[in-house]
Amino acid sequence: MNRRFLTRLIPMLGAGFVAATAMAADKPENAAQKIAKSVPGISDDDVRTTPIPGIYEVQKGQAFGYVTEDGRYMIQGDLLDLKTGRELTEERRRGGRLELLKEFGAKDYIEYAPTPPVPVKHMVTVYTDIDCGYCRKLHREMEQYNANGIAIRYLFFPRAGLGSSSHRKAEAVMCAADRRQALTDAKFGQNVANKTCQNSIPTQYRIAQELGLRGTPMMILPNGEVVNGYLPPDALAMRLGEVPMADPIAKAN
Repeated sequence: MNRRFLTRLIPMLGAGFVAATAMAADKPENAAQKIAKSVPGISDDDVRTTPIPGIYEVQKGQAFGYVTEDGRYMIQGDLLDLKTGRELTEERRRGGRLELLKEFGAKDYIEYAPTPPVPVKHMVTVYTDIDCGYCRKLHREMEQYNANGIAIRYLFFPRAGLGSSSHRKAEAVMCAADRRQALTDAKFGQNVANKTCQNSIPTQYRIAQELGLRGTPMMILPNGEVVNGYLPPDALAMRLGEVPMADPIAKAN
């Protein structure tokens, strides 16, 4: 388990374990309730069974841990099924990512899709920053992604933070009459008229943090798998070859 997980989940454990173990002797409770009391900030709905008897999964956002039934011991690491090769923890993460993306609709993203008769084979969500070099490289190759049947849906993550120059550029794009052209202009260093409007960039930024974004671009594949960084069009097409078609972002209401 990486250090990011430890800093997010371990502080929630500590003394809470001792208190919960002592309380369990006073009042009969099921395992989920016991474990929930051991980890402040979670409920028994955040505790799930695993294929291992006596071991329960605890989730806080995108952080996972595996805890004994009495709430005393935690196992750090991903759960794998060595017989089938399934990455059980990563499957949970992928599902969680897709759930987070359901918060967005058509008004929130900027889409570049293949032009008919080229069919859309895969829909990939990309977190981008206008001033990111590899983000610009990806955008310059949009025609090649589209030629491979890959539609790109952009969400914004201004790396310098909300209120920064990158944020203001992203906002100008989101508020433009032609957002697709404005984004292309901005990525190629052209000025986009400064405009403000109601937009979801702060929410996009927050969700990116919950997704564990480490840098831009970050690609989220239709099955919830993450690609951190740039991947050339042909390489992405090969990566997507075995991924079932799905739309990770909910349609606008």
